[in-house]
Amino acid sequence: MAQHQVVKAEKIASTAAVLLEEQLVVPAVFRREGIDAYKGAEDDTINVTVEGVLPFRTYGWRNDRSTEIEFDEYKERKVGVKFGGDIYSAVRLTDEQNEFDLPGWAKLARKQTEALGKGLEAKATDYLMDAPFTIRLGIAADNLKSGLIRARATMNRLHVPAGARTILVGSQWEQALLEDEKLNLASNVGEAEAVSQLREATLGRRYGFNFVVAQELEPTMAVAMVDSAFIFATGAPSVPQSVPFGATASYNGVALRWIRDYESKKFQDRSVFNTYQGFRHVEDILIARDASTGFRSVGQYEHFIRAIRLDLDGTDSLPNGTAGRPAIGRTAAEDNELAQITGLGTKAALAKTAAKS
Repeated sequence: MAQHQVVKAEKIASTAAVLLEEQLVVPAVFRREGIDAYKGAEDDTINVTVEGVLPFRTYGWRNDRSTEIEFDEYKERKVGVKFGGDIYSAVRLTDEQNEFDLPGWAKLARKQTEALGKGLEAKATDYLMDAPFTIRLGIAADNLKSGLIRARATMNRLHVPAGARTILVGSQWEQALLEDEKLNLASNVGEAEAVSQLREATLGRRYGFNFVVAQELEPTMAVAMVDSAFIFATGAPSVPQSVPFGATASYNGVALRWIRDYESKKFQDRSVFNTYQGFRHVEDILIARDASTGFRSVGQYEHFIRAIRLDLDGTDSLPNGTAGRPAIGRTAAEDNELAQITGLGTKAALAKTAAKS
């Protein structure tokens, strides 16, 4: 019979938090934040202040001082962010299982943590696939190099904020990348011992992007993004005072709770791991520049430009400053502004941009 084991809840929870963080791929490339700001907020929604943008102006050198300088008004925006979601794994463990089948609670904690990781991965991938992409590029499978350079040029033209650039790819994208001799990514696979799911899913780096396989992503879909394009909010619920055995822990921005109690009428333990989660995307106001005067002005609308969708052998979906082809949930005026500021209204404009990059 197994010897009596002293189990420390804090140690199990801490180990599980590390294991959970190492299970993640898609959430791992999102920027992370805690949930403290959401506590006590009405409808689990907080108003996040987004800093304003100011243009610069010029004043004529040695002019006759007949004109006055112009003053701009600085405004900050309030963006409502909603939080919500509880991923959990609950298991009953009989006395017989505890005594004869499992070598301690560590193995059970690992399996329950794997379940949490799968849940977070699925939720993050669903959010990613439903994101309101303003730019979608069709990338030819037989000319990936050119397509990826065009994706890089597009993000540069959008003036995407600085950050780690990643391309998350589905299974058909992965196959096409590894088979493309011009990219030579296949030689990178398996060179280093994997220490996490993210490391194992990383194919290599080309053209300023880290290529990461997201198994649950649509096979022909890829997303080029910076880490600040999506926010992954996570937090550990408090341990109830009525529960005698439990703890919370976090690792690298990922938190969870473990509680354990005993059903004396059925001679079995109950083990529950769970974590709160939420996702959001980040939009930006762009600055327009007049080509003739050099004057910069602040745009009127918010645009989701920190991530663009890449469809293998698909077609482009771009803002069109002339015809006005707004994406779902966007107005023609919003698309017109994006096209005018970035010049990304036509394939010709993209091709020209790629040629200059």
